[in-house]
Amino acid sequence: MTDMLIAAKGLHTYYGQSHILRGIDFHVARGETVGLMGRNGMGKSTLLKTLMGLVKPRGGTVQVAGKEMTGRAPYEIAQLGIAYVPEGRGIFGNLSVKENLEMAARAGTRGQRDWTYARVLDTFPRLKERLGHGGQQLSGGEQQMLTIGRALMTNPDVLILDEATEGLAPLIAREIWRICALIRESGISSVIVDKNWKHVTQVTDRNVILVKGEVVFTGSSDELRAQPALLDQYLGV
Repeated sequence: MTDMLIAAKGLHTYYGQSHILRGIDFHVARGETVGLMGRNGMGKSTLLKTLMGLVKPRGGTVQVAGKEMTGRAPYEIAQLGIAYVPEGRGIFGNLSVKENLEMAARAGTRGQRDWTYARVLDTFPRLKERLGHGGQQLSGGEQQMLTIGRALMTNPDVLILDEATEGLAPLIAREIWRICALIRESGISSVIVDKNWKHVTQVTDRNVILVKGEVVFTGSSDELRAQPALLDQYLGV
């Protein structure tokens, strides 16, 4: 069993002729929560999609749990314990909340079933009140909770969360950050993308900043907070 759950080296990813990722190295260790930051269009979502096999890199390698998985199908990567909550959520609108959760239920890579249906509902009491609602009937915040809950039902080793609180009301966003902290405490590794670096650094061990498809900073949350000039340069509005 490897403690390096995701290890990407020298990733070069293109959309057509556009060179998006430019030699990126990125890793996630077991039990580690990593913040992935940068302004819009800097390559964050492309990096996540490359790690998940949704976009194939033209150069570089992706290893998952010690296995070479570069360019492999997303379902093969998911089977190695990686759960992905995409920007836009991707819930099944024609299924109920209960059905969305139950269809994802399975043991993790080590046979663990820590995240049961009951535990997910205890963690997301708002979902418990809406079990019979169709996915399309939920608010944006409820959909985000459902997507995270569905990902947890797979008992993942790594949870990748793209745009954790994008477009959510402040009250709902606070709830999502509470959930992120709970996930960290449960021992699941996470990769969190969000524009609010203050909230991100409260739940992350390490942070990576991308600028135009290149890593310009990697370091602990304390190290990042101690560099206001860097924050202003790369993350300021």
